[in-house]
Amino acid sequence: QVQLVESGGGSVQAGGSLRLSCAASGRISSMNSMSWHRQVPGKQRELVARIRSSGRTTYADSVKGRFTISRDNAKNTAYLQMNSLKPEDTAVYICNFERGVLILYDYWGQGTQVTVSS
Repeated sequence: QVQLVESGGGSVQAGGSLRLSCAASGRISSMNSMSWHRQVPGKQRELVARIRSSGRTTYADSVKGRFTISRDNAKNTAYLQMNSLKPEDTAVYICNFERGVLILYDYWGQGTQVTVSS
């Protein structure tokens, strides 16, 4: 099992910044990627950013140039730096940890609320 602890959510005005953290513990060997997703009530969960074990990153078009995902391997922690926040970024942000080789395993955090006011 993998345990994920998220932190850093909160309320901010449009144009502001927040940094989310996701600390992983437990069976974290064979990590393939860590990623951030966001969920708005009534809408499908959306992939925001992913960082693979190689360090390669991918982003949703809606956050490119504003969000940056990074990872501290020594702390087994992934970060999501969010700048120039917009009201449409308001959502619950959920951390994901994927591991495995032949069989893939997904683990999810509890989520942290991000609210951006105009």
